[in-house]
Amino acid sequence: MIHVKIIHRILGVLLLIESGILLLCSFFPVFYAENDLFGFIMAALLSACCGMIFMMIGKSTRNQEGGMTRRDGYIVVAISWVLFSVFGSMPYYVSGYIPNFTDAYFETISGFTTTGATILDDIEAMPHGLLFWRSLTQWIGGLGIVFFTVAVLPIFGVGEVQLFAAEAIGPTHGKLHPRISVSGRWIIMVYVLITVLCAVCLRLCGMGVFDSVNHALCTAATGGFSTKNASIGFYNSHSIEYVIIFFMFLSGINYGLLYFVIFRAKLGKMARDTEFKWYLTVLLIFTVIVAIGLYISKSYNGSASIRNALFHVTAIITTTGFTTTDYTQWPPFIWMLLGLGMYFGACAGSTSGGMKSIRIAILFKAMRNEFSRILHPNAVLPVRVSGKVIPQATKQSVLTFSIFIIALVFIGWFFYLAIGIDIADAYGTALSCLSNVGLTIGDHGCNVPWSDMPWIGKWFSTFLMLVGRLEVFSVLLLLTPSFWKRR
Repeated sequence: MIHVKIIHRILGVLLLIESGILLLCSFFPVFYAENDLFGFIMAALLSACCGMIFMMIGKSTRNQEGGMTRRDGYIVVAISWVLFSVFGSMPYYVSGYIPNFTDAYFETISGFTTTGATILDDIEAMPHGLLFWRSLTQWIGGLGIVFFTVAVLPIFGVGEVQLFAAEAIGPTHGKLHPRISVSGRWIIMVYVLITVLCAVCLRLCGMGVFDSVNHALCTAATGGFSTKNASIGFYNSHSIEYVIIFFMFLSGINYGLLYFVIFRAKLGKMARDTEFKWYLTVLLIFTVIVAIGLYISKSYNGSASIRNALFHVTAIITTTGFTTTDYTQWPPFIWMLLGLGMYFGACAGSTSGGMKSIRIAILFKAMRNEFSRILHPNAVLPVRVSGKVIPQATKQSVLTFSIFIIALVFIGWFFYLAIGIDIADAYGTALSCLSNVGLTIGDHGCNVPWSDMPWIGKWFSTFLMLVGRLEVFSVLLLLTPSFWKRR
């Protein structure tokens, strides 16, 4: 059975937390004397009222219902992302800076899912409070809305395992500590450290304090929202670009692995990690190919070719989506190669989207074993990742996930074609939303605002963003009739 009271109680707590975060953001309208204060106050009140109602419905859950089940976890995670986006869109909508609710919701869920697609035609016209909230949505969504709550507030008891399983990224879910909440706090330590170091480095490179904080939040989250219309290209600074490259790359590594390297000084663990080696190898190969292509096409000189190739390959593979120039103006084989990078993603357990390097590694190893099995039918050929044998169930899950991703890209491609988007842009939009990249591949450039898309296309895009961020199964499972049957 589905434990309705437990679900309401947890959703109520989450909405109260969001209300508090919205109130904190109201500091910026006061400090900068801007007119978006009312939007934050109203959003905080609405979120708090709804949260208290949910808490009242879920009162005395321990006495009236059993413990949380895995089904409850999937429901909480999916609904919490939708509710957070609804109330998170209120500051934009109420303040009048995004007067259309569809657009406000699109901007918000694009932030929480760290997609980074924007409907804003003039980002720099937005007040500081909304710009900070926009960046903060990406930072919160980077590790996960429920993940933060489980890690910071040990209020869910035994249900934290189910919540973590429903929101965790990747085919395997390792733990740093037997208690999920402790593991979560350790990972958040790494997350905060990366964010702070990134902000400090950007400030030292000449970026303003406000912009440094915002770009650090979005870099650590591999989200890609910027406070400037031209993204990182606005600053025309090689040092800023290299700082962003380094922290994008760092944020694409499994945070559990980073914890052991940073706080336990276990560098050998990274050298032995199969997924990290695949991630690094793919990134370097793509960078070399793109750099050579840019140099041969005479788009840039040698050093500029390497810098631009490294920046955009890292931004695409980590699904961050920052840009310094419009790469769709480069030779077509380059931006098609970058489009392939959108499928890959970085490491599981990081803040990036895409399929993740561990799945790519498992698929390639399984394919290699199939060729060997043709020659040696009786051979036992296990797939090993970091020295561990991957169970058959995990291999089956990876294959199913990969088929779903490809199928959803083609479904999205067909849908966007049906609403009048041209063939190249339709494909790029579907892939961008599902991989949470935010950039498109097509005739109209890589970072053109999405404001001209029909309203039905925007709602469908938000669905793809959520499916991509929660890795397909957590959302699509709720659409199956068997999920809701009483057992």
